Amino acid sequence: MILHILPERTGGAAENMAVDFLLLQRYPESAAARFRHYAWRSPAFTFGYSQKIAFVRAQLPGGVGLDLCRRPSGGGLVDHREDWTYTLVLPRGHPLEAERAGVSYRTVHACLAEALHLQGAAAVLQAPLAASEIGADSAPLRGICFQRAEIHDVVNPETGEKIAGAAQKRNRRGLLFQGSIWRPAVGRRLDWERFRDDFAGRLGAALGLSPSPSPWPDLDEEEVAGLTERYSSPEWMEAR
Repeated sequence: MILHILPERTGGAAENMAVDFLLLQRYPESAAARFRHYAWRSPAFTFGYSQKIAFVRAQLPGGVGLDLCRRPSGGGLVDHREDWTYTLVLPRGHPLEAERAGVSYRTVHACLAEALHLQGAAAVLQAPLAASEIGADSAPLRGICFQRAEIHDVVNPETGEKIAGAAQKRNRRGLLFQGSIWRPAVGRRLDWERFRDDFAGRLGAALGLSPSPSPWPDLDEEEVAGLTERYSSPEWMEAR
């Protein structure tokens, strides 16, 4: 199976979320896996499909101009202002797509940590927390991505900071894996183009895929625009 490495693009929050979902639903070559890194047109936050909008808004920093969108995947509130964002889509039938969420989370994040190691960055996977480490006041932090590391997140062992987290969605088309790396937590300057290639290579080796640069897929632009509009609507944003 091929892992298509798609060109980098910059978009608004709703557009980025719409494209990610359509890479799962409408990809022309349904048997190929897909990987992309993308950027944000303006300061952006995204939040998990099941999160309550009142909680999310209470966590946002002050000021104006934040681009906010509910993701089609789960997870917590993610600050994208200084992150490196990527998406991996595995089609139905790939062995990892059929595994439990914890297995796919660990597998992808192990590849990510290995790619960081190639540039000398310290990175390990978060082990399960002991009961004594889980305080009564920790529950709100679980809704905010980079304030607390959960099992199999990528962390900096030198500082304890969380480097990377992700959210997933599975349906009859396959697995959508949306990931974020908090660049300040890496603790050193990286060549991010090299990191992208190293990460894709590690994913290919771990998942039995052959990485291959691929042109942007021929998605229906009207469908992209329509889903972007839906993801921008109050009905979507305030669904919970």
